[in-house]
Amino acid sequence: MHLEQAQADVRRVYRNGFSGPLISSLIWFAAAAVYQWDSPGPAMLVLFIGGMLIFPLSTLLLKLLGGPATLPKGHPSAALAMQAAFTVPLGLLVAVALGSYEPTLFFPASLIIVGAHYLVFISLYGMRVYAGLAAALITVGTIGLFWVPSLREASGWIGGAVLLMSAAPLHLARKAPIARRA
Repeated sequence: MHLEQAQADVRRVYRNGFSGPLISSLIWFAAAAVYQWDSPGPAMLVLFIGGMLIFPLSTLLLKLLGGPATLPKGHPSAALAMQAAFTVPLGLLVAVALGSYEPTLFFPASLIIVGAHYLVFISLYGMRVYAGLAAALITVGTIGLFWVPSLREASGWIGGAVLLMSAAPLHLARKAPIARRA
C-alpha cells in the first residue's frame, strides 16, 4: 500500500480526526473548570484520566455517527495511530510531576505535550492543518511556561478552545475535495 492510500484510509475512517480534538476539548474544559473552582490536584487527574479516554470516546462517537470507526486489521497506519494515542497519557505523567511541584505549570506543560503529539498526525492523516493545531498548542504552552506567567492559569481554557476550534474545520474538510493535503 502506498503512503497516500494509507493516509486517505485514515482520513476516511477517522473523518479527518475531528472527533479527537472535539472530545479533547471537552476534557480540557472539564479540567480547567475543576482547576478554577476546586483545586489543581483533581484537575490534573481529570486531564490525565480523560487523556486516556480520548481514543475510546472518539471511537464511540464515530460509531454513533455510522460507518467505520477503526482501521481494518493489518492496516499499515494502525500501529502508528495507536502509538500516537499513547504519547499523551505518558507525556502527561511529566506534566503531573511538574504540576505537583508548581501547579500553575501543569496546563502549559500539558499543552506542549499534546501539541507535540499532533505533529505525528501531519504524516498519519497527510494533512497540514495538524501542523497549525500543534503549533497553536505548543505556542500557548511555551508562552505561558516561559514568558507570560499570568497566562498559565487560563491556559487550560485556551487549550480547550483551540481544540474545539480545530474540530469543526477538520469535520468540514472531509466534504471538500483537496488535491494535495500534505
